[in-house]
Amino acid sequence: MEKGTYILLMNLKEPRKIKVGKLNIIDFQPGNYLYIGSAQRGFEARITRHLRKNKKLFWHIDYLLNEAEIKEIWIKEGEKIECETADRIKNCLPFSFYPIKGFGSSDCKCSSHLFYFPGRLADLGNLRKKLNFKKLEINEKF
Repeated sequence: MEKGTYILLMNLKEPRKIKVGKLNIIDFQPGNYLYIGSAQRGFEARITRHLRKNKKLFWHIDYLLNEAEIKEIWIKEGEKIECETADRIKNCLPFSFYPIKGFGSSDCKCSSHLFYFPGRLADLGNLRKKLNFKKLEINEKF
C-alpha cells in the first residue's frame, strides 16, 4: 500500500482525563474525534500500529487510542497533506469541529491534528467525499 495521509474517526464512550505525553492531562468529552496523520513509510505499518492494543506510547494519538475506539479510517494516497487537511477540516462548514490544542501537531505550525465532533459519525460521509479520501475497511487485510 502507498504512503499518504489518513484520518482516524474514533469514538470515546465516556469522559476521560488522559495524560498525553508532554501535553499533560487533557479532558476528553464523550463523542467522536477525527485525527489526521501521515504515513510516509506506507499505510500498512502505520494503521496496523494504530489498531494494535499493546504498544509503546509514543505519539499523542497512542494515548487516546488506549481509551477510544477506531470506527472508520480514511486514506488519501500520495503526498503528505496532513496540515492542509487539518486546516480544511477546521474550517469546514456546516460542520462544527473543535480542535484539541497542540494534539498531534508538535512538529508543525497547526493548532491541532485532532478535532472533537459532537455530531454523529454517519453525518461525515459528505466530508470524506469533499476531502477526496477513500474509506478503508478496518478489517481489510494489508
